Amino acid sequence: MDRQATDEKIRELLDPFNKKNVEVTDATTFAEDLELDSLSVMDFVAAIEDEFDIIISMNQQAEIENYGQLVDAVVKLQA
Repeated sequence: MDRQATDEKIRELLDPFNKKNVEVTDATTFAEDLELDSLSVMDFVAAIEDEFDIIISMNQQAEIENYGQLVDAVVKLQA
């Protein structure tokens, strides 16, 4: 799956968590811009892992600070 298709799918998964309807760009951060708490992040990551049949390790999660990094990580894990 290419980056654009992956991006579109992740946006669908993110929608229920985006309570303030923040405009999501590659630079959007999860903690500050979207104000996701740790439980929401865990649920969101679980949804991504289920959708794409991948595992995002804790180390990888710790390195992902914004939306663009997440999309890139998911694309790489699918390769």
